[in-house]
Amino acid sequence: MTSAPRLSLESAGETALSIPRHLRYTWDHEWLVVDEGNATVGITAFAAKALGDVVDVRLPAVGSWVEAGESCGRIESLTAVSGLYAPASGRVLEVNTALTDDPGVVNSAPYTGGWLFRLRVENIAGALSADAYAAHCAHTQGDRR
Repeated sequence: MTSAPRLSLESAGETALSIPRHLRYTWDHEWLVVDEGNATVGITAFAAKALGDVVDVRLPAVGSWVEAGESCGRIESLTAVSGLYAPASGRVLEVNTALTDDPGVVNSAPYTGGWLFRLRVENIAGALSADAYAAHCAHTQGDRR
């Protein structure tokens, strides 16, 4: 996630305590959770709030290979278009087709119904814990690295 407006953790409606602890995070404000080698990926509430109302989501194609840290799609809001970066390398197994009809779910439920895609993980590089992600947000005010 890049190009989002500057936003503090608290103004995004999140605190270090409200960031889901079972997830892993990226510098680019994506989250992932891995279960038996498959990862579900989304953007954080911090990123969703910074973007504003999401109106379109372009996701990687099912079956495509994504590389950790590389662009794999985009998220468009009323005020910005932001790149979507893969938090891990792997083959895309599924995309959240419900977002085609209602991309705003990314805003209203970023950690549940607003998930973006699932992939078979081959490599995870540099995933942050919830505490490290909270510190990153507080330190950078949402800027990428």
